[in-house]
Amino acid sequence: CVLGLATGSTPIGLYSCLVKDYEAGVLSFSDVTSFNLDEYRGLDPQHDQSYRYFMEHNLFSHVDIEAARTHVPDGACPDAEAACAAYEQAIAEAGGLGLQLLGLGHNGHIGFNEPAPDFPKYTHCVTLTESTINANSRLFDSIDDVPREAYTMGIGTIMAAKEILVVASGADKADIVRRAFFGPVTPEVPASVLQFHPNVTVIVDKEAGALC
Repeated sequence: CVLGLATGSTPIGLYSCLVKDYEAGVLSFSDVTSFNLDEYRGLDPQHDQSYRYFMEHNLFSHVDIEAARTHVPDGACPDAEAACAAYEQAIAEAGGLGLQLLGLGHNGHIGFNEPAPDFPKYTHCVTLTESTINANSRLFDSIDDVPREAYTMGIGTIMAAKEILVVASGADKADIVRRAFFGPVTPEVPASVLQFHPNVTVIVDKEAGALC
């Protein structure tokens, strides 16, 4: 089983439920291989705001997944092109993504695929937008500490997953949920491309779905 995983506030509750099911003997992760969507460029994996750290503390260290089968882009790698190519190769060698979990950014970004003139295909290095930097600054000591670049799976990588699960909650996501899934498909709203995927499930609470 190959899972594509996400970070941020949205999946924390899901990971907590998965850990509880594992502890109850309902689930095992012994046959799971995971690939995370993204990682800040320039952060050591042990940094408390790295996505590797997030995954270790919210899921990996609490279940029986093999450490060697957990993959997060190498944010500490100085060679962006090599880091991205290695990640794409690892996904391909694992047989591709079976299920990709996605959150939904306020501007429609998925992973760190920000609004842009076109849809990036493969894992790549991105410069974060001001809105994303501001949104993530609450997690750092100051906005100056927020990395300005990140590695992220490309839209093509995400769309190649056999299944996609999108989770969004809260009134502040209502507008982007409507635009992403009921508006025109445009790279200015990256998540809108999911309308073209044959097997997408979108889970929202009442507030996030209020405009649909």
